[in-house]
Amino acid sequence: MNRIQQKLSENKKLLSIYFTAGYPKLDDTVEIIQELEKSSVDFIEIGLPFSDPLADGPTIQVSSQLALKNGMTTQVLFQQLKDIRKTVTIPLIIMGYFNPLLQFGVENFCKKCAEIGIDGLILPDLPLAEYQEHYAEIFKKHGLLNIFLITPQTSEARIKQIDAASEGFIYMVSSASVTGNSSGFGAAQENYFKRIELLQLKNPQIVGFGINNSETFQQATKYSRGAIIGSAFIKMLSEKGLEGISNFVGSIREV
Repeated sequence: MNRIQQKLSENKKLLSIYFTAGYPKLDDTVEIIQELEKSSVDFIEIGLPFSDPLADGPTIQVSSQLALKNGMTTQVLFQQLKDIRKTVTIPLIIMGYFNPLLQFGVENFCKKCAEIGIDGLILPDLPLAEYQEHYAEIFKKHGLLNIFLITPQTSEARIKQIDAASEGFIYMVSSASVTGNSSGFGAAQENYFKRIELLQLKNPQIVGFGINNSETFQQATKYSRGAIIGSAFIKMLSEKGLEGISNFVGSIREV
């Protein structure tokens, strides 16, 4: 069983943290991952920076630009993570855009992920049909789960197609805006969360976009299995550095 699936079998609300590899400094990647695990995070999404990140808000875009300027590349990330499974046991997911995979070679990329101990990929710009036709077998061969996104605008038929093609969790985008753009959830988002819960999908949902504190974490997980925090975590890293990780994660779990 994949580590993501093992984690999803636990009876708790799950917290996933996203950060951009190579930010604030090029060599911070491994230490950030280790600190997040020590702080009892459930999943980690390692952002592979890209020059044209369409779904990302200003905070993540700036962190991507700085990470690229610092020298982060696909090859550098794989080199940094080569021994990560000697110290880290929780699920690790690489999140990014499809272009860097294509440049690296999809088969080569997936092979490297398997060697290192990556559990899944989130690729917002890889369409479901394209994945199923060309890449599903490669992912499966290397034991990688592909995590698909849904939004409030995704049709019920499409959601069911995504659910049928998924084997981990579904990334439920809380709104149609870019990341880092929300200051709490209103009635429309709560109705969306309820609507998806009532579909009784076979894969659990984890909510992303707009979760930045304990209150929004509680709201997001009321109708789902967990929530993802990205922009708020990167802002904290910008202000407090790696020393702030433990307190930040602790503050999210507070009720």
